[in-house]
Amino acid sequence: MESYRLKSREILLDASYDVIVIGGGPAGCTAAASAAREGAKTLLIEGTSGLGGMGTSALVPAWCPFSDKEKLVYRGLAQKVFETLKSRMPHVKPDAMDWVPIEPEKLKVVYDELVTEAGADVLFLTSLADVETDEQGNITVIVVLNKGGLQAYRAQVYVDCTGDGDLAAWAGAEVRKGDGASGDLQPATHCFILGNVDDYAYLNGPLLHKENPHSPIHEAVASGRYPGVPDTHLCNNQIAPRAVGFNAGHLWGVDNTDPRSVSKALIRGRKMASDYLDMLGDIHPAAFAGAYVASTGTLMGTRESRRIIGDYVLTVDDYVSRRSFEDEICRNSYFIDVHGTEKEEKSEAGSSQTVTLYGPGESHGIPYRCLTPRGLRNVLVAGRSISCERQVLGSVRVMPVCLAMGEAAGMAASHAASGGGDVHRVDVSRLRRRLREEGAYLPELSAAVNEQGGVR
Repeated sequence: MESYRLKSREILLDASYDVIVIGGGPAGCTAAASAAREGAKTLLIEGTSGLGGMGTSALVPAWCPFSDKEKLVYRGLAQKVFETLKSRMPHVKPDAMDWVPIEPEKLKVVYDELVTEAGADVLFLTSLADVETDEQGNITVIVVLNKGGLQAYRAQVYVDCTGDGDLAAWAGAEVRKGDGASGDLQPATHCFILGNVDDYAYLNGPLLHKENPHSPIHEAVASGRYPGVPDTHLCNNQIAPRAVGFNAGHLWGVDNTDPRSVSKALIRGRKMASDYLDMLGDIHPAAFAGAYVASTGTLMGTRESRRIIGDYVLTVDDYVSRRSFEDEICRNSYFIDVHGTEKEEKSEAGSSQTVTLYGPGESHGIPYRCLTPRGLRNVLVAGRSISCERQVLGSVRVMPVCLAMGEAAGMAASHAASGGGDVHRVDVSRLRRRLREEGAYLPELSAAVNEQGGVR
């Protein structure tokens, strides 16, 4: 492409905020609420018209497990969001902890309440456009774009919850993306909702998920009659009466940091939703003969893009060892769930690369140092772009742990903002104490700490 030099001009600057959070997905919502609760004047900037990201705009139909098969491990604000939504969905059992369905419009309201009642301001339909930094690794100003044109904002501390590490990457953070050898990214999925589903037939019919060897999806894909259905991935949940949400099919070669790539994938994904409707009407007519596509995600269901390099990189060995850390800010018990290449997903064996599953009560810690990008002084990162090895991303990318990370990042941002802005100098003992006071699950550490700063 050719280049074009912008004309020099002045734009309006708002320097009134202590903390600015970019991205209103699960991590961004809890980060903003947590920072505001700690007393920081906080702004949450979101590119769409609603909060919640993957669970709302992308229509992911269910939460990944909130428990370690014994108890809730994602607590604090994460538990508040989870329990509040469940209380507003009458068909969900109050004691449900794992694979609980999501009604997206109700979840949007839950997030609205969480953020605004904590005292944070929200700016919708506003996109990050540029970042300026100084030689000390500080972001000095961000530029955003909305219907008001270009505007500048300055804060003491910024929290990157974009999911793609946009803020940190544009500020000069070191990042990794995809498989280091092949460059492959986990495939995306364009989720959708089918309406006018027969509830009784759906709930009492065959289990459609591909993990069921008797699911009719296996025969349907093998038959070749449905070329628009790419593979047997068919997660589905009743999200409301006569409405079923689908996290189904894979879209390979989608890079969420490339708008052309995402644009093409959204077009393919909307066509796929119709293809799935046709197939389901054939293989399970009692439930889906009268169904229709009620909605497709306004966001692509993205599993992987950039990972920042922080002061610590969470490793597969940390995961396998169920490692604890002196500076851990939450626990995680989700299995390593890496969706594979097109060849792997279409193989009879399936795809997802799973390290040994945890037993009941087992989890690992996520250290604060995974949220602090190397080389940047006043920036924190929370969500799927934290500092970790690619395989571990398959575990820490999901919504429950993102909620927990966001609360810690927002609280740390508030502490840093009141202490000079350096996120690397946050008093982690104080941070952990405050997180516990707000209900976070942070077990006491063993006295035996190894030279890496962790305990087994």
